[in-house]
Amino acid sequence: MKIQEVIVVEGRDDTVKIKLAVDADTIETNGSAINQQVYNQIRHAKEKRGVIIFTDPDYPGERLRRLIDEHVPGCKHAFLPKRKALGKNGVGIEHASVEDVREALSQVYELVEKKELETDWQPYLVHYGLIGGSNAKERRQKLGEKLKIGYANGKQLAKRLSMFQIDPNTFEDAMRDIIEEETS
Repeated sequence: MKIQEVIVVEGRDDTVKIKLAVDADTIETNGSAINQQVYNQIRHAKEKRGVIIFTDPDYPGERLRRLIDEHVPGCKHAFLPKRKALGKNGVGIEHASVEDVREALSQVYELVEKKELETDWQPYLVHYGLIGGSNAKERRQKLGEKLKIGYANGKQLAKRLSMFQIDPNTFEDAMRDIIEEETS
């Protein structure tokens, strides 16, 4: 599988895993130690070929994703569920299987500008027990995996659903699947 866009990853081990999974070029940020030179590289790559941000599914990876998106808006995003990125020494893309990396890169999202008529997600999140419930965190993890948008805390979930233009029907279908899995 050849990927035209340049994939932004955190480090060398992530690049090695990407190259085992797909034919693609990468830019390494060296973790959260990203500097202006790297932002400039990412900006240039976005203008020439497009960029996919593919960071680790942990707090530093999500923070880095937000920083890159602030400095270079309009990048695409790929997400890997945390459970598929667990290794002996922590969480990271480098611990994922080649198949899981391919799957994540085949499900890329593009952030969009806010639409005038945006969904008010708060009632949905409350109704489906995604905020404030005893198993809310677990349900948000499952939802992030099912929709391929990564894990988000209660505050960020509504924002992420809007950013990736998830429509309420798709959301409700995913939640019905999750609830069905929980009860079977």
